[in-house]
Amino acid sequence: MKIKTSLSVVIRIILWLIMLIGGAVVAICADKDSSLFHNFIFHLISGTFGILVTTLAFRAAANGGKELAKGRVGDIPRLETNRLVTSGIYSCMRHPMLFGLTLLPLGWALLLGSPTFITIIAPLEMIFIIFMVLVFEEMEVKRKFGDAYEAYKREVPPISFKKECLRELFKKYKRKEE
Repeated sequence: MKIKTSLSVVIRIILWLIMLIGGAVVAICADKDSSLFHNFIFHLISGTFGILVTTLAFRAAANGGKELAKGRVGDIPRLETNRLVTSGIYSCMRHPMLFGLTLLPLGWALLLGSPTFITIIAPLEMIFIIFMVLVFEEMEVKRKFGDAYEAYKREVPPISFKKECLRELFKKYKRKEE
């Protein structure tokens, strides 16, 4: 099975994997002698929150992806668009999928129960993701959609913490019945 996608998407996926796996390895090595890392109650609590945060991250990705798929017309690479999407959750925020996926390092850190990952590495990875989105993703989308994106950008924030936007972003994803 050959998956057709752009180099930009492949690079982003590789960066995600490096951050998640590399962050985990570095954090576990740093925490191997920590009493908190070996505490069952801490792992129970952090794991519970990790499941919640990871679930929210994947729901956001699924909901954003479902809406973003409306921007794919014709034979174009997977995870790419050739039409600007401004409906659904994209009427609330410009980067709903990436906002949700920004939570993934924290969810992973909580699942692993690594104090170093939770308090240092995951927040740094989250900041890096936000930087990458606001700099590189914005440049790429502006180049692709030009003035239409500039107008959209003036009207819609990169992310929104409005209750109705967050409810839409994190709602349970419903698959089409086949």
